Amino acid sequence: MISRRKDTMFIGKKSLITYFTSTIIQLATIPLVAIKERRLSMGHAVGVVQIMLRKTNPSFMVEDIQIGSESLVSVDAKNRNISTIEIPIKRVSSIRQFT
Repeated sequence: MISRRKDTMFIGKKSLITYFTSTIIQLATIPLVAIKERRLSMGHAVGVVQIMLRKTNPSFMVEDIQIGSESLVSVDAKNRNISTIEIPIKRVSSIRQFT
């Protein structure tokens, strides 16, 4: 099995362009970055990925998107289930084959 190095970019309240820039910088050195959101701004994570695909296409591609939930303990010590989305972005090889 081939081991691939993967880094995770957690999306929060900063601007989309901030996460876009950080992801581009990470993808310059590693082949795969996972965009992940665990709170209420899943649309923010999707927005970052859409900017990546529109501004850099065909340099990057989306792999298998995963959705789910995580159990976290809140400040008031209660167990909460938090929805998650993880969108892996992969750097595409710059060598293209023409048919």
